[in-house]
Amino acid sequence: MSTAQALAGDELDLLAPFSRFLGEGAAESQFQLAGLHCAACAGIIESALLELPGVQSATVNAASARLSLRWRPAQIGLAGVLARIEQAGYRAAPDAAAPARELRRAEQRQVLWRLVVAGFLMMQVMMMAAPAYFAEPGDLSPDLARLLQWASWVLSLPVLLFSAGPFFGSAWRQLRLGRLGMDVPVALGLLVTFAASSAALFEPGGPFGDEVYFDSLTMFVSFLLAGRYLELRARHRAAEALERADAALPESVERIEADGSCSRVVPARLQVGDLVRVFAGQAFPADGRVEQGASSADEALLSGESLPVAKACGDEVVAASMNLSAPLLVRVLRVGPDTRQAAIQRLVREAMTQRPAATALAERVAGPFLWSVLLLAAGGALLWSWIDPARAVWVAVSVLIVTCPCALSLATPAAWLAATGALARRGLLLRRLELLELLCGIDTVVLDKTGTLSLETIDLLEFGVDGDPAADAAPLLAGARALAAHSQHPLARALAGEARAEGWQELRELPGLGLEALDAQGRRWRLGAPAWVGGGVGIGEPDVQMAFAAVEERGQVLWLRFGETLRPDAAAAVERLRRLGLLTVLLSGDAPARAARLARQAGIDESHGHASPADKLAHVARLQGEGRCVLMVGDGVNDAPVLARADASIVMGSGAMLARASADALLLSGRLLEIAQARELALRTRRIVRQNLGWAAAYNAACIPLALLGWLPPWAAGLGMAASSLFVVLNAQRLARAQAPA
Repeated sequence: MSTAQALAGDELDLLAPFSRFLGEGAAESQFQLAGLHCAACAGIIESALLELPGVQSATVNAASARLSLRWRPAQIGLAGVLARIEQAGYRAAPDAAAPARELRRAEQRQVLWRLVVAGFLMMQVMMMAAPAYFAEPGDLSPDLARLLQWASWVLSLPVLLFSAGPFFGSAWRQLRLGRLGMDVPVALGLLVTFAASSAALFEPGGPFGDEVYFDSLTMFVSFLLAGRYLELRARHRAAEALERADAALPESVERIEADGSCSRVVPARLQVGDLVRVFAGQAFPADGRVEQGASSADEALLSGESLPVAKACGDEVVAASMNLSAPLLVRVLRVGPDTRQAAIQRLVREAMTQRPAATALAERVAGPFLWSVLLLAAGGALLWSWIDPARAVWVAVSVLIVTCPCALSLATPAAWLAATGALARRGLLLRRLELLELLCGIDTVVLDKTGTLSLETIDLLEFGVDGDPAADAAPLLAGARALAAHSQHPLARALAGEARAEGWQELRELPGLGLEALDAQGRRWRLGAPAWVGGGVGIGEPDVQMAFAAVEERGQVLWLRFGETLRPDAAAAVERLRRLGLLTVLLSGDAPARAARLARQAGIDESHGHASPADKLAHVARLQGEGRCVLMVGDGVNDAPVLARADASIVMGSGAMLARASADALLLSGRLLEIAQARELALRTRRIVRQNLGWAAAYNAACIPLALLGWLPPWAAGLGMAASSLFVVLNAQRLARAQAPA
């Protein structure tokens, strides 16, 4: 039984915008989460959902705050899933634009308020603490010093109870479920700092001494919240970029009814086959085909193509792209989740919920690291209790705070998500985040020919007059174009162009041969197969596919050679790939001579023609057997096996659905230059990940000994930990500044 059969119509409509139905009653849905602070939060949500009936798998990406849920909606409804997430201490909304956007706004408001309260009170507490730091001995009376400490204690309470609330809540959930996350040492450090400072305030000269560190506590909370706010904004920007296409859909559209009347309907009410009128300046509400009119469309949001794309009768238009010039009548072909826009968004959402191997490794390392931190803090406190008992607590607090592994867990996902967003703006959508890592290791790029290296259209490449090279070919070419306008043959359409089908009589088309007709003077002309047109007279030029001549006038035959043309940036892309040290190979099912000619034009190292799907698969397997790491770029159904076999694969945006399903990325823009730029960005991403990991390791290696030696006070430990996380996030955001093409 299919999912559609298992669900009621209303529930099916509710799930469709953010779900993919898999059959057998199962669905894969995407959710936006709020309240996550570290990798342990992801594990808590996954464990809670897996306890529900009908849930097959749950994957949470903590960096992007997204949940990918594979489940059976007929067994547990959407309300049950959302309620279970709330019971675990988090919030969720279906990853469709409106509810997810409202969830982000609420989360951002809450984090901002906590940051404002912590920052404002931090300044007040520091003002109260300043006299104790700067006053000369005897300048500050004991009563005034105590009064300032009590004021600091009162001002610290809202910071601890309100601003630091998420740290304590998250730490409690982690401990309750037997997990150790990054919020545990943070919460423990805050509690110990406040408790010890309060004890020193309430009992001066007791076991905790006379020093209070309310200024360190408020500073630590403020800096930590500032880092998390910047991380939150970076995550929200990625989500907002994904939803811009949704925002472009019109609120309503004019539908032409069967009786010729017009009605206004929302895009969700459109059905396949409807005829709609889309005015200039309005977005297309669904995928469709132009039935009447001519205009141009802005498809930058979907493909990264910044120039307007001409649209005429018979051309397809894409939902959420903008009609720029004139009104069009459009026949709806695909609606709702079946549109290209929805498919693109699903690809991006699926990619953003993945946890690559490098991220999972960092998360596995973070667990043992946290246990080591707790043991180090306990060991440091025990050691200092023998050396100087008044400093034992503060050493433990400094160790707990300075070693928070936020930077370690953010190092890889922050960089990869920033790079993914930069590639998406250029028209290259990743289905698997691992492609960024794979692109760093490739040394060979294999390209298909038709639709990949070359444009899908057939063009007239060369023409001339056989038998009289000095003759003017222009009149004959004009006649050939006019006659070709009467045929739907692909070569005839390529030849005719905008020519009008006029001036011919007694027209007839012979299958496999061509067209024959009389002109205004009564002369009989033929356009078609060279041997038929020439009447036994051989054509001197090789690879001629079509000829045009008067049957009774032997000697002058217009020969026509058609072929594919390279994509405008193909040669530049191949040259850039070669400069990056990559071998380029062309595999084509076309004749070897034509494949070699196109390869020479593009500057490709090797070309192989007459390659069947099995031949392409064998050739890539042979390259891999030689130790090469292969990136395959293709577009057709016949490329699907080799796309799946290659180490990494990219399919053109106009490619077949089977090929898209086998590939790691979708090149919507159609610009081959983006492949070379993706390789360069992948190398930059790897460098930044290594910088982030190196920084996190160096920071901990330097600061932990300082904290254990008692040379790092709690306020400096908090500042260092927050600065470490900020460095990682801001360093990763350099990748997001990769500009889209003009």
